[in-house]
Amino acid sequence: QVQLVESGGGSVQPGESLRLSCAASRLTIEPYVMSWWRQAPEKERELVATIDYDGTTDYLVSVKGRFTISRDNANNIVYLQMNSLRPEDTATYSCKASDRFSGLEYWGQGTQVTVSS
Repeated sequence: QVQLVESGGGSVQPGESLRLSCAASRLTIEPYVMSWWRQAPEKERELVATIDYDGTTDYLVSVKGRFTISRDNANNIVYLQMNSLRPEDTATYSCKASDRFSGLEYWGQGTQVTVSS
């Protein structure tokens, strides 16, 4: 069974950094579009960052310049480096693998990020 497992979340103060990891098992991520999503309480889930199979990246406007998505295909891990964190970044962050041909998708269970002073 395919699994995506996120880690690296936690509680930090505004301005600090966190690096989230998403490790895939029973899945070779190389051909997949990988993305990070987040959902805050009582808000809709939003797409934070995407990295395509060729390394092309895209970001939510509010995180551009602060967050960086990257992928390690050899180890089947996707990262989200989050710098200059703000209270409004508080959410549960989840990763997703999308097969651009079949439309098949896999989700992780999420990791909590809390930013407060």
